[in-house]
Amino acid sequence: MIKSMTAFSRADLSEGPVDVTIELRAYNSRYQDIVVKLPQAYLSLEEKIKAQISASLARGRIEARIQIQETAAEAAAFDVDETTARAYYRTLVRLIERLHLKTDIALDHLIHVPGIIRPAEVEKDLDACAQVVSACLSQALADLDAMRRREGEHLAADFEARLEAIEGVLGKIRQEAADLLPAYRDRLKERIEALTQGLVEIDPARIAQEAAFLADRSDISEELVRADSHIQQFRSILADDAPAGRKLNFLVQEFNREFNTIGSKTGSADVSHRVVWLKSELEKIREQVQNIE
Repeated sequence: MIKSMTAFSRADLSEGPVDVTIELRAYNSRYQDIVVKLPQAYLSLEEKIKAQISASLARGRIEARIQIQETAAEAAAFDVDETTARAYYRTLVRLIERLHLKTDIALDHLIHVPGIIRPAEVEKDLDACAQVVSACLSQALADLDAMRRREGEHLAADFEARLEAIEGVLGKIRQEAADLLPAYRDRLKERIEALTQGLVEIDPARIAQEAAFLADRSDISEELVRADSHIQQFRSILADDAPAGRKLNFLVQEFNREFNTIGSKTGSADVSHRVVWLKSELEKIREQVQNIE
């Protein structure tokens, strides 16, 4: 079954001291385009994440926002720059003595000085974190795939309805094309009579021959057979689990080629009107095909 390229999913997973939240957004794109946004400390995981997403999605633009929070006490550790603190304290003491101030130096005077207290550089267990991220990403990808499949089912139903309508119109064109020979014969006879004003005797055999020639030049049986084949192939692709977007886009181009030929070959106004409708319906299909993986 076909899949839509547009979808959204979110997954949360906590294992041990690691909390992971992943949001995936999928958009239409001719090619595979993966964008991953990670906290600075975990940028080394980006290529593994991209590879995991790439293995699940054939094409489309995928934006992955990943939040990682380590809840262990070591993850929130801080360092104290004692050298800077002592130097700042001595400076405050000298300032009090020189200005003859009557005040005490409190801890508050030190903790707000930039650089005295700073986050500790804790070595992270990236391998353990990568396992949690991978498991969370698998869940997010599964949810994204489910949504893309549901959207694909709606698109497939719409395609089927339009294909049935196209089949009906092609059937009417086939019936009208079968009546072209007598129509050409009557039209030729009327034109000759109008030009000669009845002064020349009309040879029925010659009229029939010319009419047959025109009908042969206007024969659209091959185009109708190919259009029927395209419809069956379209349905076969819809039922397959393989990525279908590029194949269906190619078929739409083939449909358009057959419809153009049918319109140019036949001189029937009714057929021309039906071809205009077919091309209009085909354009709606083409727009929807752009949403398929």
